[in-house]
Amino acid sequence: MNKKNPDTEKVSNYDHLEKMNTLELLSNINREDQSVAANINKQIPAIEKLVDIIVPKIEAGGRLFYIGAGTSGRLGVLDASEIPPTFGVSPGIVIGLIAGGDTALRNAVENAEDDTRQAWKDLKAYDISKNDVVIGIAASGTTPYVIGGIKDCREKGIATGCITCSSGSPLAEASEYPIEVVTGPEFVTGSTRMKAGTAQKMVLNMISTSVMIKLGRVKGNKMVDMQLSNIKLVGRGTRMIMEELHIPENEARKLLKEHGSVRKAIDYYKEN
Repeated sequence: MNKKNPDTEKVSNYDHLEKMNTLELLSNINREDQSVAANINKQIPAIEKLVDIIVPKIEAGGRLFYIGAGTSGRLGVLDASEIPPTFGVSPGIVIGLIAGGDTALRNAVENAEDDTRQAWKDLKAYDISKNDVVIGIAASGTTPYVIGGIKDCREKGIATGCITCSSGSPLAEASEYPIEVVTGPEFVTGSTRMKAGTAQKMVLNMISTSVMIKLGRVKGNKMVDMQLSNIKLVGRGTRMIMEELHIPENEARKLLKEHGSVRKAIDYYKEN
């Protein structure tokens, strides 16, 4: 039976926050944050199942979608936006959708999360199909936009997962591969941008990074397909080539410039 009040809405373990000094505030927030990784550890088997569904879907030409509202939606869009520059894949492989559209990334959009049909409309704009996977992100597990989208996907045979921070939620019930990281009461009651947001960000990192590694987008421990979009990354790429091939910096930099990626530079050098 679903709970009336999500775990994320429980009253904080702390009171009279306004009377705490700065050290007390920071120490107590940090104390709460330290519980997040331990709670995620309990969900690794569930995360594993979802990753192992996503990889073959993408290998077969499918995509990974995140859908969420508010902080959860922003975290999904953030993770999706970091995949192309980090791993050199097309922006169309991992896609983040937020209730209210791009406007909601910076500003709250009134009632955007309350429409149970809008997520499916947003997904249809991308020609969503059974080849794809959709992950719903909602700290409370009760967001109508997300639940509606997940239910619509399941009805149409699309693989679904979720990341929620409340146990026994409607979202977890609706999802095929639920991940429930129960983070407990927030330091500021109900402020899920805190522990719940941290947990969601960490799980998203785990999912997308593991997927990209299993898709061959990392060599050893290096981002050999990263986009060389600034001086720092060109320098990093140059060092990768130097370490791999044991050649001087000027030669490594020249190879990188000529071939445009660490992987291509290394492959060319080894083949010639």
